[in-house]
Amino acid sequence: MAWWGKLLIGLGVVIVLFIIIYLIVKAYNKLVDSREKVKNGWSQIDVHLRRRFDLIPNLVETVKGYAAHEKETLENVTMWRSRVSSASTTEEAIDANAGLSGALGRLLVTMEKYPELKANQNFLKLQSELTEIENKIAFARQFYNDTVQKYNVLVKRFPSNIIASVFKFKEEKFFEVDNTIRETVPQVKF
Repeated sequence: MAWWGKLLIGLGVVIVLFIIIYLIVKAYNKLVDSREKVKNGWSQIDVHLRRRFDLIPNLVETVKGYAAHEKETLENVTMWRSRVSSASTTEEAIDANAGLSGALGRLLVTMEKYPELKANQNFLKLQSELTEIENKIAFARQFYNDTVQKYNVLVKRFPSNIIASVFKFKEEKFFEVDNTIRETVPQVKF
């Protein structure tokens, strides 16, 4: 084989290696971008969860004055709030916030029994703020779950799954409503 044939083969090998390296770098960067979007999505949720977390003591104190015998409901809200503050991982925070959402829902349904509370301006303001925060959390949760879904697809799809495995990219958990909350239908009585 002539020298130029060997040169072409060598050049072909270099080009193939360059393409493989390019594809690996591209897949890696796409995984990094996607993981960062997941982290950003969680931080957006966290901002709203913190606002809700800070609002809860005011809401509980306002309700206590009107509904002293609803002790179990109030304690449940306080317990879940405590679990939220002690969560150290995203998974723990997701689970604790799901429990807190359910407890707050039960608290607001319970408050329907107290017309004088529903007329209290402070309670109405707190309830309005809580509703606004819950709407923002729902929107941020939807964005987060969409981002997690895209990231998890990258982690599972070939050939990026090979890069994900080599560089230890792990699937992320969705922010889902707990099944017990989903199956519990609040009853509103007038």
